Amino acid sequence: MSLSGPTNQALKGLILNVYPDSMGPHLSDLVTLLEQEDFKDIFSCLYILPSMFHSDLDRGFSVIDYDLNQSLVRPEDLERLRTLGVNLKLDIVLNHLSVGSPEFKDLMRRGDDSPYLDFFIDWNKFWSNQGTLSDSGVLDPMPDHKQKLFMRKPGLPVLQVPFPDHSFRPYWNTFYQKISLSEEFIEDCKKELEFSQKTSSDLHQHLSQWLNQGRDPSPLIQSYGSKSDQIHDLIRRHLKLLGQMDLNASYEGVWQYYEKTLSKLKAYGAKIVRLDAFAYLHKAIGATNFFNTPGTWEYLNRLKTHAADLDMTLLPEIHAQYGKHLHDEVSEHGFPIYDFFLPGLIIHALEAQDKEPLLKWAQEIQERGFKLINMLGCHDGIPLLDLDQDPEDENQPGLLSSGQIESLIEKIVHRGGRIKNLFGPDGQKIAYYQVNATFFSALGEDPLKLMVARALQLFMPGTPQIWYLDLFAGVNDHEAADAGPGNHKEINRTNLSVEDIDKKRSMPLVQKQLSLLRTRGNHSAFNGKLNILPSAEHLIVMRWEHENQWAELKVDLSQMDYSIQVS
Repeated sequence: MSLSGPTNQALKGLILNVYPDSMGPHLSDLVTLLEQEDFKDIFSCLYILPSMFHSDLDRGFSVIDYDLNQSLVRPEDLERLRTLGVNLKLDIVLNHLSVGSPEFKDLMRRGDDSPYLDFFIDWNKFWSNQGTLSDSGVLDPMPDHKQKLFMRKPGLPVLQVPFPDHSFRPYWNTFYQKISLSEEFIEDCKKELEFSQKTSSDLHQHLSQWLNQGRDPSPLIQSYGSKSDQIHDLIRRHLKLLGQMDLNASYEGVWQYYEKTLSKLKAYGAKIVRLDAFAYLHKAIGATNFFNTPGTWEYLNRLKTHAADLDMTLLPEIHAQYGKHLHDEVSEHGFPIYDFFLPGLIIHALEAQDKEPLLKWAQEIQERGFKLINMLGCHDGIPLLDLDQDPEDENQPGLLSSGQIESLIEKIVHRGGRIKNLFGPDGQKIAYYQVNATFFSALGEDPLKLMVARALQLFMPGTPQIWYLDLFAGVNDHEAADAGPGNHKEINRTNLSVEDIDKKRSMPLVQKQLSLLRTRGNHSAFNGKLNILPSAEHLIVMRWEHENQWAELKVDLSQMDYSIQVS
């Protein structure tokens, strides 16, 4: 079989994936490294994760605004990258903004008088006449609607927002939230309301419970009679929120915001823009509210038109079972796709000594003409849900069987990984989602396996994206993962100091990877076609050819060894 290389200029070369403080405390440290001889001219693009902007949680994916966080990134750092010929891949988080964003803070401050009243989604207004108002003050959608909802956390996805008219209103909150009422609330109740210590403490405890359960606390507050208005004011003064609030894409003001943001990313030097969480953006009554069609395509095509005017390539980010074939749909609409299948397929090939699923995927890339970005590790977990069949149609198989996937999960967890699951509206687990681990630890911290995995990645079709920690053979950071609820992803996000890199860069495992990367990024054979040659069951032979240039990889799964020859 033969495969063509990428034609989109933005997708040529190699991408280094980092936080701005992943390789030294400031992006300038990484730029200095890229200027040095052993790193120079390897990477044509730098994927900087959104902590380069002002954000408040999820390591950047709860954006406050898209201005540079100059404690990590300065304009002169971006100019140095331009001088090196390094483009940028940046994120726009389509589905949500932080509660700390100017838009949401204005909504909380001005309420019904805010110009951002419809910028976010009032849950009860959205489901009006389509459900029953529960005792918690939240409209519970009709059962037929509710059972279709695709959830990222247990319970209904709402956060109670205090308005200046002393009402609480539930707003759509698909992802993270944290609600706390400061201890100062107790002292001010005693001082301003003349409550006893016990009454103040009990009120603080009950309000905290109600808010964290997503309940409207108004009935509790009203039970205090003439003091209720003062209690409302104290809540607004002492309530501390963290969260990612869903944007209302049916409101034109949100689209003006998107266009302004894309123009800002272009000015920073972005050639590729990753559309984070885009599949949750379009919402409709009676739909799953995950990849709704045709509404999702209407949104994506509108974004694509604006990005084309800015000469930027959009990369929609979506996790779904292979059997659903959403990757086909994304590609058919003219978008490049993420190869979320490759990490699990490579681990399976190495651990089970089974090349067939990997080669089946390579054949599909050929037949479908996918343009994609592939990877081993990334800032999220190792995607395994993606390899499965369509859970609603057993006639749509996955790239691996459920048993093979479970075997991978068991092995990676045995090696110290953590599991991330998805939930239904009743709070019950409906699917595994990711296993969080460094790729090196997922392979049992075997240097030879990591080199074989890297070689396979670089010879597969697509644009290789390299997670910085994989390059330096990073191991699971269990202390960071166990530091608090929701910290599981930190297992694979360890920051390296300049001193760490200086110690590690001379390691054979690092130098061998850099040599492979330089070959993949600079040898003209990779501008041509890939042939996967017939071979014995335990061998994989991949050969790229362009004009009179060639590069060939041979992997022996039984001996866990590889060799590369190039013209």
